[in-house]
Amino acid sequence: MNEAVDLKREYKICNLCKGKYCAHKVSIFSVLTEEQLTKLTEKIVHKNFKKGQIIFFEGDISDKLYVINKGKIKIFKYTREGKEQILYILSEGDFVGDLSLLKKDEFKFNAEALEDANICVLAKDDFDDMLKENPEISINILQVVYDRVIKLENLIQSLSTKDIEARIAGLLLSFVKDFGIRKGNFIELELPLSREDIANYIGVTRETISRKLGSMQDQGVIDLIGSKRIIIKDIEELEYMTT
Repeated sequence: MNEAVDLKREYKICNLCKGKYCAHKVSIFSVLTEEQLTKLTEKIVHKNFKKGQIIFFEGDISDKLYVINKGKIKIFKYTREGKEQILYILSEGDFVGDLSLLKKDEFKFNAEALEDANICVLAKDDFDDMLKENPEISINILQVVYDRVIKLENLIQSLSTKDIEARIAGLLLSFVKDFGIRKGNFIELELPLSREDIANYIGVTRETISRKLGSMQDQGVIDLIGSKRIIIKDIEELEYMTT
């Protein structure tokens, strides 16, 4: 009953927002005035996804921008062997489908909600009108695309050249940047992925992840709190492990 009330409240708030707040979170819209944002967000459609629900599949028509207003989603592909390979983890303020706003295509990956998520959707046809009036948005999109290409290149290099401990340390540092909370001398990190997902991310087994995390705890670099929470005790040593 409480869950139903919470969902109803969220839906009401989302309708009142009319996309204004989620649009503010998106970096590529930072060049827009309040008036332009208002016009843009009138075109936004709001959708709720449950944990584990697929948002879109590889091969679906890519003609929309998806903005994460609340929650986390994972972007992933399947290898030829049928194993899941995670490409990105996106959270509040992140977005996917930005290239779809420039050219309609097919998605080259899948998207799944890691937790209950509120997502705002903007269709390419509606965005085209705004782009004609504000071509500088294209520059912002290119900057975001550049950052993602660099992340993918780093992932590929890490998978091919670094040992497993270095890959795990690099992934934890990436999570610290996006999800870590500083608490005195330590950093508290709520993992956005399960250990199995982490294993898929860096191309090892779940058992290997558990063993390496346990080793890092024995070394005093981290503390494991349950299966999803980590205390980073020595960030410098964690950074050293990536070299």
